[in-house]
Amino acid sequence: MKPPSLAARITLLLVATSLVALGGGALAMDWRIDRAMEARFRDNLLTQAQALTTVVEVEQAAGTPRTPPALLAGEGRAYYELRCEDLPVLHSSPPPPVAPAGWPQSAGATPRFANLPGRKGRLGTVMFAFQEPSTHSPPTRSCALLYALDRRSFDRLLTALDWILVLGPALALLVALVAVPLIVRRGLKPVRALVERMRVIGPHAPGQRLPASGTRELDPLVARFNDVLARMDEGLARERQFASGLAHETRTRLAELRALTEVESRYPSGRSLPDILREVGHIGAELEATVAALLLLTRLQSGLERPHVQPLALGPWLERQLQRHRTLAAGRGVTLAVEGVPPAELRTDPALLEVVVGNLLGNAAAYAPAGDTARLRLDAAQLHIDNAAPELEPHDLASFGERFWRKQPPHASHAGLGLALARAAAEALGMPLHFELRDGRIHAALAFSAPTLAR
Repeated sequence: MKPPSLAARITLLLVATSLVALGGGALAMDWRIDRAMEARFRDNLLTQAQALTTVVEVEQAAGTPRTPPALLAGEGRAYYELRCEDLPVLHSSPPPPVAPAGWPQSAGATPRFANLPGRKGRLGTVMFAFQEPSTHSPPTRSCALLYALDRRSFDRLLTALDWILVLGPALALLVALVAVPLIVRRGLKPVRALVERMRVIGPHAPGQRLPASGTRELDPLVARFNDVLARMDEGLARERQFASGLAHETRTRLAELRALTEVESRYPSGRSLPDILREVGHIGAELEATVAALLLLTRLQSGLERPHVQPLALGPWLERQLQRHRTLAAGRGVTLAVEGVPPAELRTDPALLEVVVGNLLGNAAAYAPAGDTARLRLDAAQLHIDNAAPELEPHDLASFGERFWRKQPPHASHAGLGLALARAAAEALGMPLHFELRDGRIHAALAFSAPTLAR
């Protein structure tokens, strides 16, 4: 089952909105028109009834016993019944076909309107009482008038107006159902052009970007998509660099092993077997260290390696880390110095913290120039390690943490995974790790997060 298209959704929303708006407007207009027309009908009905009373008064004064119905002709057939004290009942010919029970007694000075069912349709009626002047005693007499008017022509007019109000929105909705999809599809042409442009963009064509659409609603989407493409290109570049670095490291170690065995087989060097095996073991250890570092880095970055938090006495632990690297530092003429007082205890994972601090100390011992002092400074919130780095440039800091990145590519003692491991382990511990190059010295700062500090 195909999902509904955007054009269909927009069309449905527009038609539903039009139905609500036009239907509601038509209902409101019909209500207002019906009320206004009904008010005018009643005004006309009352005017004719009052005109009848005037004619009756004139005729009574002249001694005429009946009022000709033709004088009261209007849009519909008119009926009346007039009851006055001490006078015969006057009515139209024929008299009103229907009348409210006891209407003379219920008629008052205020006109009362009603719609009553007749033989061929409804009758609009009005009844009221009035005082008729008299030449006899008493000078006035009470009269009650019931006046009825056939509503058929008026009801037909209301029905015609209702049909107009119904057919207008219905016709508009029909036009909307036909025209809106065409208009929406035409309006979505930039989206279709964007989709076609996206078809040719992918990993096989890095560096390509979507051009600006010129549409205010689509340009933010294009900008976001281009940002995603840029991050994808960066990720692909890192993956290619990673694959290239891994292949290089593996080929280098395997080539060393193959060259060693072939040379010793064809041109024996005369070295003892333990020396040859020791060299083979050293090459294998380097390859194993690369694979182990990659596995740990993968587990850290994928979240599989979870910190095992436990209390750690930081002072003795740091001293052990320094002892491991002092031999290498002393062999290169580098001094490791400690400044500040560490927190008494941390709650952290000692193994992951060793990955971070061990790599930072190892880099300082291995790359600081001879005669330099690598300082490890401590305070209540951070651990700082700095050493001279004359070969580093400010733009090199952006590459810190990338896999297989090395400032000295020919260096064969490591695979360029130390800083990547340190950064990944610091993130797993929740300890921000920052690097800064100032005055020719590289500064690494590892912040202790609040939960790691002992209470």
